[in-house]
Amino acid sequence: MEYIDYYKVLGLDKNATAAEIKKAYRKLARKYHPDVNPNDKEAEKKFKEVNEANEVLSNKENRAKYDQYGKDWKHAEAFEQANQQSRKQSYQRSYSGGRSGFSEDDFSDFFNSMFGGGFGGGSQNVQFRGQDFNAELQLPIEDVYESHKRTLTINGKNIRLTIPAGVKDGQIIKIKGYGGEGINGGPNGDLHIQFSIINNTKFKRDGDNLYTTVNLNLYKAILGGDMVVDTFKGKVKLKVAPETQNGTQVKLKGKGFPKYKQDGKYGDLYITYNIEIPKNLSEKEKALFRELEKLQ
Repeated sequence: MEYIDYYKVLGLDKNATAAEIKKAYRKLARKYHPDVNPNDKEAEKKFKEVNEANEVLSNKENRAKYDQYGKDWKHAEAFEQANQQSRKQSYQRSYSGGRSGFSEDDFSDFFNSMFGGGFGGGSQNVQFRGQDFNAELQLPIEDVYESHKRTLTINGKNIRLTIPAGVKDGQIIKIKGYGGEGINGGPNGDLHIQFSIINNTKFKRDGDNLYTTVNLNLYKAILGGDMVVDTFKGKVKLKVAPETQNGTQVKLKGKGFPKYKQDGKYGDLYITYNIEIPKNLSEKEKALFRELEKLQ
């Protein structure tokens, strides 16, 4: 694997602060952004390197691994497991009256076993699980009202998956075996996808329920009657009770959001009435309201 100096990519040294990393990333991301450099392959490559560098160095844990293991930072857990196992083997040998510990050659053999070599003359072949990958997927709320298939590109690989209806904002789903490749024939890691649901509709979502406000004219509020209201999926006719008060909330059962992985089941839609006071009344209309006031 070609070694990429992430600090050099951002024009920083290893002592750079988190604030300096953030500032350098933003400056270079703007400079090499595809919108600023259309059809510029070199700028596109630089933009990817800058994003990759920021992804590693802006994360405290990843940065520590990178500082210690360099280009092999993604296999840090495997190295640490190997180190722990080497200490365990050393203890067992010491306890059984053997050598007091690993020599430098022993340690090298152990690490070689991670990448296909033998341990102790080929008597063991140590396998390690691949690294888990994390990704974020932004979707408008309309896209998670119904289940649908989508192709994602993760580390250059296309992954076809079904996104179930009812996925929630911040929810993480795991796709087994789509992480980093295992070492020495070990199992692959998993892919963890966190959903960021963008809601620009007039409906507020809380779990599986939806909430919205509907304007109701004064006459309809007083006399009652039928009106057509919007749900998340289409329109329905709603009967307004006479003498409905401002702020009254009604529930439309089953007109909310789909329940996650429960086909055919939905939350409820709660509608709050906002009674509109008429404006620009004529003198005749005002007179009629005065008459009503007297009757009260």
